[in-house]
Amino acid sequence: MAGNVISIIMGGGRGTRLYPLTKSRCKPAVPLAGKYRLVDIPISNCINSGCNKIYVLSQFNTASLHRHILQTYKFDAFGKGFIDILAAEQTDHGGNDWYQGTADAVRKNMHHFERHDGVSYYLILSGDQLYQMDFEKLIDYHVASGADVTIAAKPMPRKEAPGLGIMRINDNLEITEFCEKPKDEEIIDSLVLKGDLRNYVGETKGEYCLASMGIYVFSQKVLDEAMSGEEMDFGKEIIPGLLGKKKLMAYIFNGYWEDIGTVGAFFEANLALTDKLPQFDFYRPDKTIFTHSRYLPGTKLYGCTIDSSNIADGSVLNEVNLKRCMIGLRSTIGNGSHLENVVMMGADMFETVEKKAENKRTGLPNLGIGKNCRIRNAIIDKNARIGDDCDLSPDGKPDKWECDPFYVRDGILIVTKNGVVPSGTKI
Repeated sequence: MAGNVISIIMGGGRGTRLYPLTKSRCKPAVPLAGKYRLVDIPISNCINSGCNKIYVLSQFNTASLHRHILQTYKFDAFGKGFIDILAAEQTDHGGNDWYQGTADAVRKNMHHFERHDGVSYYLILSGDQLYQMDFEKLIDYHVASGADVTIAAKPMPRKEAPGLGIMRINDNLEITEFCEKPKDEEIIDSLVLKGDLRNYVGETKGEYCLASMGIYVFSQKVLDEAMSGEEMDFGKEIIPGLLGKKKLMAYIFNGYWEDIGTVGAFFEANLALTDKLPQFDFYRPDKTIFTHSRYLPGTKLYGCTIDSSNIADGSVLNEVNLKRCMIGLRSTIGNGSHLENVVMMGADMFETVEKKAENKRTGLPNLGIGKNCRIRNAIIDKNARIGDDCDLSPDGKPDKWECDPFYVRDGILIVTKNGVVPSGTKI
């Protein structure tokens, strides 16, 4: 069945809620867990599920995303698998404007997708979510239920409803109502799971709604029909428009799933990976998360005190104290520095002895974090340079606070990509 599946990964919009992490890259290209990028998650789920005919639709700040995918994913000539990157383009039949929504992006690329003479299925995925799912089971469920469209759904706390697509289902798991990001409290109340449907929540207390995960399976004919109109978005227009006309089924998923849509969600999802038994497990041999092979040396640690932290390859840490930190590739942290609740994305290169000597002459801090720094509740983006004796935290700063290269978002301090923080800085 997987051979008849076309996987379509949405490359994301402007990513304004993740700004400034999306200042120079799109959401799926944002570094994750020290050595990965967000797009590695849906691609790896596809590969692990045997769905290896993959298209990635991209539009904003795409250079690093394209480079990462092209350097990472190579398929042999015999398996018939591929990853094809489809950037927004001007065409005679598709118009001259950018993608206006998820459905519009798919519509403008329908002529690129591989076609099959028999029955085929389209698997449509987001490029900025954290989860592990066997898509083969999802496709099998779609076929067995006779669905025209299947939506992966997860019970979510009622308070999350205004940011999600919420659905009502009957006892057969057929979707009878769908509301994208409802704000009206009465509507949300009406969509809260009740009666036997509460069984999908488990023993967890509180009110829950059934939310769309933004993962859709369309039978080929149904997607062809849906793309013949002018609707721009799947959640806002396509799905509600198909209710009562096509058979829409919910596929209940109770595993870990996180929509990395905000700085706060990104920060917490990364730090949660440092837990002893994290809900998302990178160590499962049957669910490998693939990424770019870098052939880096192992990490060096000298006289460090480390608690609940992950440290990626190629890092050098001298007499540092880490507590609940995610440390990325090629990170350097100087003597006497203390980091707590920090996501450090690392660097794209090692600095030579000559480059460090030049930095000293010009007063430019070396890549990484210098000596005797104290950093708390922060994200240090790639290739940042932080000098000695710096004290950095978001304490006392209002949300939306900015002072280049610093931003505060969701109560988290961000040092931007390539940012330079002079020695002695205290904020």
